Amino acid sequence: MRVLRKKKRKIAITGAFGFIGSRLIPLLDSDDRYSKIVGIDIKSPPFTTKKLTYYNIDLTSPSVEGELSKILSKEKVDTVLHLAFLSNPISNIEWVHELESVGTYKLLNACSIVGIKRFLMWSTTMVYGAYPNNPNYLTEQHKKRGCPGFAFVQDKLEAEKSLLEFAARNPDFKYTILRTSTIVGPTADNIFTSIFLRGYVPVVMGYDPLMQFIHEVDVIDVFKLALDKDIEGEYNIAADGVLPISEIMRIGNIVPIPIPYFILKNTVSFLWNGQLIRFPSDFLNYIRYVWNVDNEKLRNQMGFIPKYDSLEAIKNFLGTRRLRKIGFAN
Repeated sequence: MRVLRKKKRKIAITGAFGFIGSRLIPLLDSDDRYSKIVGIDIKSPPFTTKKLTYYNIDLTSPSVEGELSKILSKEKVDTVLHLAFLSNPISNIEWVHELESVGTYKLLNACSIVGIKRFLMWSTTMVYGAYPNNPNYLTEQHKKRGCPGFAFVQDKLEAEKSLLEFAARNPDFKYTILRTSTIVGPTADNIFTSIFLRGYVPVVMGYDPLMQFIHEVDVIDVFKLALDKDIEGEYNIAADGVLPISEIMRIGNIVPIPIPYFILKNTVSFLWNGQLIRFPSDFLNYIRYVWNVDNEKLRNQMGFIPKYDSLEAIKNFLGTRRLRKIGFAN
């Protein structure tokens, strides 16, 4: 009897050697279901693997659409994983807009030219926005209100809109958006991890919002699962549980410095303009109001149960970094 073998996947990954891609590629390389990995990045690969082919491509290049379509066609790619998004704001917002918003649009056009029908994209739960009238938990159906003026969030929201509009025009196009909440862990590096590693942290006086997290191990696992299972749709990626900022400060032995909002906003704006801190004043609403998400769809439809809840994740992050700081952890 003839045994039918499932076709092996050929996947292209943009932002391949960033935080998620560099941890995911070794898992894909050791999985027989994947025969080729095309790494697209302006960074040189920090490692080599049997299945990995590297292309130095800048998504902000005017000619990137044609370059991408040639690569995707040449390598016979059937799946694209789009990870070319920043984890921290930078002052060159024009460049970031070209990378994240325009770059996503051009990548989708390249997929259309080649005929790729499977597309997964990383996003953030920050696209829902932090507002005083947010519900306790935001589901995937809630409006993504973003944060007008905060390019770090708005560019990711525009990238999502480009993908959804593209999918609406192409009914046979299968897409997935994985929106991660704040990622923490031994090697995570983002706005929040930089704040929680300080000994003294300014906070908005009179506000102590609940926060949620996702451990970096769970992030890699959920991306792998979404690829393996051909998961479709939009998913909030968050651990169970929430905890107030004051509790995070207590666990991390961090001294909070309460400052009235308008004074803090003006101070942060001044420091950001001088490139002395890692976030602009528009970020402050994310430590002022709740923007937590519901993970029921993640658990019940995708079938993913995070290994760490939010409290365990933040304790692991703070504990590991504390040990590393005094020389007891690599």
